[in-house]
Amino acid sequence: MKRFKKILCVLEPDRDCSAALDRAVELAQNNQAQLTAVAVSMSVRAGIGMPEGGPISDDLQKAAVNTHEARLESRVAPYRDRLAIDTRVLTGTPFLEITREVLRNGHDLVIKSPESLDWLDQLFSSDDRHLLRKCPCPVWMVRAQSGESFDHILAAVDVDDSYPAPELATRHALNDTVTDLAASLAVSEFAQLHIAHAWEAIGESSLRYGAFTQRPQKEVDAYVERSRRHHEQLLDALATGLKERLGKAAFDYIQPRLHMPKGSARREIPKLAERLQVDCLIMGTVARTGIPGLFMGNTAETILDQLKCSVLAVKPPGFVSPVTLD
Repeated sequence: MKRFKKILCVLEPDRDCSAALDRAVELAQNNQAQLTAVAVSMSVRAGIGMPEGGPISDDLQKAAVNTHEARLESRVAPYRDRLAIDTRVLTGTPFLEITREVLRNGHDLVIKSPESLDWLDQLFSSDDRHLLRKCPCPVWMVRAQSGESFDHILAAVDVDDSYPAPELATRHALNDTVTDLAASLAVSEFAQLHIAHAWEAIGESSLRYGAFTQRPQKEVDAYVERSRRHHEQLLDALATGLKERLGKAAFDYIQPRLHMPKGSARREIPKLAERLQVDCLIMGTVARTGIPGLFMGNTAETILDQLKCSVLAVKPPGFVSPVTLD
């Protein structure tokens, strides 16, 4: 992958984050990128009845930060002979401070390990979800069990052309970003690249079974087949665009496999990822831009709920984070 120049790796000193750090170091070396490793210390309160910002709370906060600094340094020390790594400890709510660090210093990728599975058996914690929703740059959640290399990379795209024109342009740009990143990762990992678009024939159920809209079976079948061919043409056009950007030699080398599962993306993409034993899913999490506070669609949220693999989440150009530096 040769796209990132300022990488931010988030480590939790009391948890094994070696998979994320290994990825960050390798990526920084391959890209000759700057690498910063951070840990986040929660704000310390002195206790009930004690004044905020007083000497006791200040001392407790300094002690917590010092502990985090020592643990952070012990984590990155074995890698310092490979490249320079800046370290710093942030203080506050993790997703807010990580996002603010990105805004302050222009990082173009965040890498971290997802927090432990919660009681709902979901891969991403509440704090991870906030980061995926609100961080302006791509966020790569590297699962600890992902191993040294990836064998199967899945790019999830939406090539449906029925959206309003301004949103359609944003979706096209997002699809290009997702497939470019997926192709770059597939090359660097010597992995098989899969590109998937889940499609549906609008109104098929009503046409087949509706009390007042039911149509003859052959007529509905013909309509569904026309819809399938239309989506296939759109996905082929996306692949052609990727080939033009990569060049024929690189495209032929990775030989991406195209998938068009029929059904809703929120159901079909996780099923496909499981069936293909995908190591990393690359997907967009926002389809519209320029609206502060609009951070993740229901489809993306539902897909993330069902995944057990690593995820590289991408925002479209022009995304506005609801987090500010004020």
